[in-house]
Amino acid sequence: MREGFEAISLERRDEYLERLARCPEKVSDYSFGNLWGWAEEYGLSWRFGESHVWILQTKPYEVFWAPVGPWTNVDWSACPCLAQGLDFIRVPEMLCGILSDAMPDRVTTQEARDHDDYVYSVPELVELRGNKFHKKKNLLSQFQRTYDYEYKPLTPDCVEETLELQRQWFAWRDPEDSGALLAENQAIVRVLQSWDRFPGLMGGAIRVDGEMIAYTVAEALTQEMLVIHFEKGRPGFKGVYQAINQMFLADAGVPYALVNREQDLGDEGLRKAKLSYNPCMYLKKCKVSVAAAG
Repeated sequence: MREGFEAISLERRDEYLERLARCPEKVSDYSFGNLWGWAEEYGLSWRFGESHVWILQTKPYEVFWAPVGPWTNVDWSACPCLAQGLDFIRVPEMLCGILSDAMPDRVTTQEARDHDDYVYSVPELVELRGNKFHKKKNLLSQFQRTYDYEYKPLTPDCVEETLELQRQWFAWRDPEDSGALLAENQAIVRVLQSWDRFPGLMGGAIRVDGEMIAYTVAEALTQEMLVIHFEKGRPGFKGVYQAINQMFLADAGVPYALVNREQDLGDEGLRKAKLSYNPCMYLKKCKVSVAAAG
């Protein structure tokens, strides 16, 4: 591990969130739930500087994520961390512009469409009004008519039941997809097993005949935006994904105007599914290369 860097830890969560609160643009990658869940898969570590947290990814290759903290009123051209040059990924669009303006002769940027966050209106996804949500509304109505269901928020005593549904869901999937799904499964398990030590988590579950058939796990990203980290439904229950999405937001999403459903990572199926919910905006990201100072 590089000097000064340490493993992502629950103990420094509040300290990290203080720095994140000072970022003028917040994307899903930098929610603590995302860092914690994927820390092992990406070999993430962090270093707390005077005003910023520097995040280093070591798997499958070494690269930095965007610095977390205040971005404005910073003399980036004089930043010691950038003197020898650095490559960054998952850089929010606003910071891309700030770095380019500060060091036009040293910075090159490249759009990373696969990492753009999909953001939706919470009221729209709760109400599902109009032609653009007609199919979603129909599937939700079919689910409500067909099944004797119960929705409840996720609580610490639900963790073992949720882990069991996740285990079954993973087993049902095509083994050809096991590489990406295994990584996601490990991230989900890591987050769920930390539930009682992770005050920022929220979620919901649907049960039919007393058995959990769907769950979602989320976290507040800002005062007006939720981010949904994981959402799974048992196969064979038509409309189950429309149901868990709508019921969770109707229950826990009321204080928030927006919901961030993260990126599609270039997966065509995920992209189609995320577009079908009619995003109201995207949070764009890019790759940034900073050349060494002359």
